[in-house]
This record gives sequence, structure tokens and C-alpha cells, in this order.
Amino acid sequence: MYEDPFQAEFNRMLNRFLGDGGSEPAALTGFYPVDIREDADHYYIEAEMPGFTKDQVNITLENGVLSIVAERRQVEQPKGETHLNERRFTRVARSFTLPNAVNESNVEASLTDGVLRIELHKREEVKPRKIAVK
Repeated sequence: MYEDPFQAEFNRMLNRFLGDGGSEPAALTGFYPVDIREDADHYYIEAEMPGFTKDQVNITLENGVLSIVAERRQVEQPKGETHLNERRFTRVARSFTLPNAVNESNVEASLTDGVLRIELHKREEVKPRKIAVK
């Protein structure tokens, strides 16, 4: 039996995002876009996080893996009759394996206008250096 690799990966990620299927209702809103770039001194990650506050975003860096998890729960019940309620719980997650060049003790992050920006500094010993010719 042939299993579509894209569908298998999607199912694996969906299971990881939704956890063990506990009683919490969940709505997966999609995979938010991420851009990754580098220069001689840094790696930069920019991730779309629409509607999330900085208190709802958790970033961890462990064993060379950077993980971004954002979770939003509806706190109060809106007034009026509800016809559709998909936004009561939203959780998104992304993980990236980082190169050895990253200085894990020097990372900065900010969330502005729905865009999460992470700046990862490179270790000094892996940065390009100019060698003078004599």
C-alpha cells in the first residue's frame, strides 16, 4: 500500500501539534510562514505569529534544536449566540535543527506587529576572519 509522503508528514506534525488528544478542544490554524537567513555573524529567523502576544510564545533552544510554540486560549465567553467557535484554542509549533556554528548562549528574540524575530549569534571561532598577506 502506497502512502503519500506529504500526507504522512502532515499527519505526524498534526499529531505532534495536538499532543495526546486530551480534552482540550483544538483548532490548527495552519503552519505560519518562517524565513531563515544568515550573514557572517548571525542567523536570523522571522516567523509570522498573527494575533499572539509575547506571553503566548515560548522559545526554547536545547541540544541544537530551536523550538517555537505559540498557544492562545479563549478566556471569556463572547456575548451573543455562537454559530461557529474555532478560535477558542490555537496552538502552533515549529522546530529547527541549528548548525554547530550557533552560540546557544547568545540569542535575542522580539515580537512586533505579529512577526517574531530571533537573532542567533555565531560562535566567534566559526566566523570568517580576514588573514593579512605579508
